[in-house]
Amino acid sequence: MSETEAARSLGVAETRSRLDGRTIEVPGSTSNLGAGFDALAIAVRLYVRVTVTRVDNRERNRVRSTFNGVVLEGDDYVARSVTTLAAREGVDFPALQLEIASDIPMQAGLGSSAAAAVAGLRLYQSLTDEFSRDLLVEGTRFEGHPDNVAASVLGGLTVACDTSNGGVLAVSSPWPEDVRLVAVTPDARVKTPEARRVLPETVSLADAIFNLQRAALLVAGVNNGRRDVLKEALQDRWHQPCRAPLVPGLIEALALETPGLLGVCLSGSGPTVIGFTDAADTGDVERAFRGVYEKLGLGCTVRVLTAHNGPPV
Repeated sequence: MSETEAARSLGVAETRSRLDGRTIEVPGSTSNLGAGFDALAIAVRLYVRVTVTRVDNRERNRVRSTFNGVVLEGDDYVARSVTTLAAREGVDFPALQLEIASDIPMQAGLGSSAAAAVAGLRLYQSLTDEFSRDLLVEGTRFEGHPDNVAASVLGGLTVACDTSNGGVLAVSSPWPEDVRLVAVTPDARVKTPEARRVLPETVSLADAIFNLQRAALLVAGVNNGRRDVLKEALQDRWHQPCRAPLVPGLIEALALETPGLLGVCLSGSGPTVIGFTDAADTGDVERAFRGVYEKLGLGCTVRVLTAHNGPPV
């Protein structure tokens, strides 16, 4: 794109004043929460952090990233968000050099791609000094579904939906600070496209009612302090049974009974499994999950997480 073709050309001085040295932090998320397929998510305290290390006018409309402690698997969603919006809106900008660090494991069902896309969108907002853009809509365009995006934008427990006019609506409420998430990621890979392909195109009325009841129960239960309903509310008939052959240990993890364990679900499309607990000591729950994968002869990584309530700073 040349400067004459651009609807708006940004100078290096103004770009540096807005971005140079700026760090953007966005949380990851666990989505679906059993019955709430493509609708429910919780933002968690795992973060992608993007720092602008250089603004360079020798090139235009390029975003280059270096990854600090992260091995990129697939697209650079941060760079893609910036360059896609700039091309669509006719914005010509000096080249940006980014440093990206992330606590969020990739391809693990913990919202890494949504968090990176939202980070890129927030970076683009700062680049253009325009903050009226709907991050939910733009992020969902990249992701294809709004659940993880809503959690990364709003924080907390989010309920999101696509609207009939092409928009996205989402509502956030605080997740209980003392209900922790024991996230267990087995040493296995589940690619999201494959996890989508195994889903049925239609579900029975009985299964639709089953999931609708439990998704509503989960939201009402959390918002009213009814932790006793979580075990039932996390049940699902839409996606977890179909994905079980792809996710080692899922069936065994869903069947776990151990003191302090409030309920279990698959995180996103997996392979991470989430156990919820309000026990002060999560040791029993962690050991129960490790036991599942030890019996399968499979290693796993256990992370004890808390929710990120409120929007990112």
